[in-house]
This record gives sequence, structure tokens and C-alpha cells, in this order.
Amino acid sequence: MHTASGTGGDPEPREAVEAVADRGLRGDSYFDGDGIYNEREELKPSDVTLIEAEALAAAAAEFDVDLGAGAHRRNVTTRGVALDELVGERFRVGEAVLEGVGRCEPCGYMASLADQSDAATALDGRGGLDARIVESGTVAVDDDVIR
Repeated sequence: MHTASGTGGDPEPREAVEAVADRGLRGDSYFDGDGIYNEREELKPSDVTLIEAEALAAAAAEFDVDLGAGAHRRNVTTRGVALDELVGERFRVGEAVLEGVGRCEPCGYMASLADQSDAATALDGRGGLDARIVESGTVAVDDDVIR
């Protein structure tokens, strides 16, 4: 699990974080209104982003792209969860209830911050999930995703 303070701030690993309904993860740039997409009215950022560990492993194997340590710019890394199936669904992570609002497509901005030119291509079609926080609560490392 990662948060980043300020626009383009380095992702910081977190053992637990407070997920605040319709706001985001406390300590993350989007929670504070500092994320790059906060500056664009037409693109409301999601409250939290998730990505599959399996997608990161595939990106590494197929494109030799290392997006470890939060370089993928997603907040929560899951294992054994088909995130595409959660679009339009409510689910629980720890104490928080989330709702999948859409796919989180990779972008050139993420690739430039990760200093991996092939990162967006490597994650094309497997960039993760944008989610809204419906009910506040603490989310911690090793919490299950429950539908």
C-alpha cells in the first residue's frame, strides 16, 4: 500500500491508512487536493486506486519493466483479485467499503515518474481499478478484498 504527498511525490509505503469516504486516503496527494488530476476539472480523480500484483509481474516478464515499490502510482496492490470484475461493484477492504468506478489506465505521466519508458505500454489493459470510498475505515496491508 502506498500514498504520495504532493504532485509527483515519491510513493511512500504504508502499513495502514485511513480511507475517508468521497475524499481519499489520508496523507495522499489527492486527499490533500495536490494531485496532478486535481488541477483538471474534466478529470475528477478517484479516491483510491488498486492494481494486481499479477499485472506487475506480467509487465516485468513481458517488457522488463520494474514497477515495484509503488512506482506504478497505485495506492493498493492486490493478489488473487480480478479487479476488472469490480467495476460497478461495491466491496470491502479492511474496514472501508469501496465501489469500483472504472479501469485505471496507465499514462505517460506515471511512466515518466517511474523512469520506465515502456511502463504505460506494459500496463496497457491491466493498469488497475479506480474506486470511490463509500464508507470510511482503516485499510491495512494484508486486508482481504471481500465482495
